Amino acid sequence: MDKLRNYIRENKEVFNAAEPSMNHLKKFQSKLGKEKKTFSMGILFKAAAIAILSVLSGLWLYEHTMMMQANDGIALGDLSPNLKEVEVHYTSLVKQKTNEINNYQFNDERQKEILMEEMERMDAIYQHLQEELKMHPNDKRIINAMIQHYQLKVEVLNNILQQLREIQDVKQPVQKNKDYESTKI
Repeated sequence: MDKLRNYIRENKEVFNAAEPSMNHLKKFQSKLGKEKKTFSMGILFKAAAIAILSVLSGLWLYEHTMMMQANDGIALGDLSPNLKEVEVHYTSLVKQKTNEINNYQFNDERQKEILMEEMERMDAIYQHLQEELKMHPNDKRIINAMIQHYQLKVEVLNNILQQLREIQDVKQPVQKNKDYESTKI
């Protein structure tokens, strides 16, 4: 390496005297322009890929951490597969019964609102039980209370449906009588 430096220093005048041809500058600029275009497109694609990965990983983190914190509780299904079956069974029953109730025509919409408010209160009790279960994950009393809550909720919904059916049955004969009398005339 030292020999090369010495040679360049000794022949400095020869290196500085020679000018590159005019064609050399044009070739250099055209090569530089081509490299810039591919270089900038490559960086653009890399930046886009990094941005997409960042957004997707951010969404994943949000879903798995923030949503868990928003829930503030543990579901029964998080503890064991058997409890998950129980939870799925009762949640599907509750959903089915709630849908049936929503399909009934109420004379007074306020009655339906009151009923839904009561259901929300029951849900708040369940959320409190979930928070308790988070603090004490293996407490059988809390697990049993959650299962009993589901059973009670299904029982309440069944009672409400029974009463709605009875009301509907009382209305239908009266309506049939009116229809019969109107066709008789």
